Amino acid sequence: MEMPELPRRIYTLGEEPPTLHSISYHTCWTLHAALKKALHDDEYEELKESKLGVFIKFQELGFDWASRLVHYMLGFQLDINKKYELWSLVGPEPVRFSLLEFEHLTGLNYEYIEDLQRPHSVVRKVLTSFWEMLGVHVEAGPSTQEIIAALERCEGWSRDDRKRLAYPVIFTRYIEGRKYSTPTRVSLARLVMELERFETYPWVRVAFKVLMDSVKGRDISGCYTINGFAQALQVWVYTVLPELGATFGNPLPNNQSPPILAYKGRKGRYL
Repeated sequence: MEMPELPRRIYTLGEEPPTLHSISYHTCWTLHAALKKALHDDEYEELKESKLGVFIKFQELGFDWASRLVHYMLGFQLDINKKYELWSLVGPEPVRFSLLEFEHLTGLNYEYIEDLQRPHSVVRKVLTSFWEMLGVHVEAGPSTQEIIAALERCEGWSRDDRKRLAYPVIFTRYIEGRKYSTPTRVSLARLVMELERFETYPWVRVAFKVLMDSVKGRDISGCYTINGFAQALQVWVYTVLPELGATFGNPLPNNQSPPILAYKGRKGRYL
């Protein structure tokens, strides 16, 4: 059976942008340390076992970022029209990165809802009071910098308020994944006032859109920074190229699930 004709490559084979430059993602190593210090042990364990706890568990892996590997896959992209799909041609067959793959990697809820990016929330007194505790204007979302500052002074807060402060750590670090000083989107940050709603929100869709908006159609000829959960791309490569993942992904025993918890990653040359 003949293979269907594939879309053309974005970069001619053998002429992909070299990996001489840096590819990075936004991170703040002090954020997780501040979170762990601020929460009581049982609160931290409760957060880790919550529906969003997969990100805390991922942080604890000490995952090694392999920028060259991600750069290679972006250089092997096919030129397709679908805005939220990425296809790379490695060898004879293309591999896809889409919402379905991202959901599989994280194991999180990806239910479709209307107004995903701007969920409705009412500005009540309890919200304005909590935003005052954060030290943030009620019409803005907290930045990583402001979240860390709040973590350092939250000892006397109620258990629920400390939990409301903990969730934005996950939001700003793994879902938004933007600059240290960039405010999070207030419409989404306000969801912390409804803890169950925040925990069950389809964050996979939000995180996936942030990541794809950052990499799809990106100029990768120089130094560049990826927004969002960039490490998901690296784990995706390990899963679609299992021999490479087994050799270079530093896989953990017992086939951990979801896949983002199955590898510790490894720096260095791959291809």
